Amino acid sequence: MAKALFHKNQRVFVRPVGTWAVIERVVPQWVKDVPEPLKVFYDVGLGREFVATELQTEESTTLTQVDPGMEVWRVVRAQNKWRSAEECSSHPYPGTFPVIMTGTQEGGGWRVPGTEYDFAPERVELQARIMASGPQFMGLLRRLTDYAAANPENLPDDLMALAQDAETVLNQVVIVDPA
Repeated sequence: MAKALFHKNQRVFVRPVGTWAVIERVVPQWVKDVPEPLKVFYDVGLGREFVATELQTEESTTLTQVDPGMEVWRVVRAQNKWRSAEECSSHPYPGTFPVIMTGTQEGGGWRVPGTEYDFAPERVELQARIMASGPQFMGLLRRLTDYAAANPENLPDDLMALAQDAETVLNQVVIVDPA
């Protein structure tokens, strides 16, 4: 069952599009003989209907959770401007360096300084792949901690210790609202 999280005329940020919009219609998806809607969609006038996970309110400006389904980070190659491909033929990908795209636009993301890449290209390549996989790692850790919290009596001690370590890592990453 689903409940509407947003209302008509509410201003929301549409994450897949990267723009602010106003909800024009709340569109529940009903099923016969079920008292509540199965899903709730929101029409914001951008050509398709969006689900609640794709929208963000003005009040929720701090991101406290990473949704692996929405965060599609990837490693792309950028042209090396400080050295030619011949000068860095020993690098894993001569003439390029990794850039981690953290959004839908090709301009955003993380880049490495050229001198750091020249010093240890294999290390930077590994770091880039780890960072790009971050949302999936966060999802796995969250699933592990949720399972351990729901089934503490059924888990071996080793797995429970692993779940506690995962919770520690999640607490280091996730910002907890003090209010």
